[in-house]
Amino acid sequence: MLPYKELARVDKLVHEPARLAILSALSACTLAEFLFLQELTGLTKGNLSSHLTKLENANLVAIDKHFVRKKIPQTTIRITEEGRAAVKNHWKHLESIRRAILQQGALGDRTSLNQLSLSAPNLSFEQNRVKEDLT
Repeated sequence: MLPYKELARVDKLVHEPARLAILSALSACTLAEFLFLQELTGLTKGNLSSHLTKLENANLVAIDKHFVRKKIPQTTIRITEEGRAAVKNHWKHLESIRRAILQQGALGDRTSLNQLSLSAPNLSFEQNRVKEDLT
């Protein structure tokens, strides 16, 4: 399968930029407070909450809401083992696609160079014509 087609097959739940940022941040720590995660990702409260709900419904994160000193609400989020595996596999998948594209691009560059050398006389003719037009 072509690597570009493989991009269309990535896990869209994880690949969505905000959710990928959330999962990547959470994979680097044990747990994070909601406000810290909001600051880290730059998402609004509503947007972060919406993405966290989707991730929680997919069992990729666990959310704990409790009160500090019986008055201050605090929400902590941690990535689940399933979430950790999903984000790790996602990055591996993207990296394999990137390598395939680069490899294909390297092969494509050789083809382009061969085509360029075949059409080089035409390029020289065009360059001379442009020089003549400028003078």
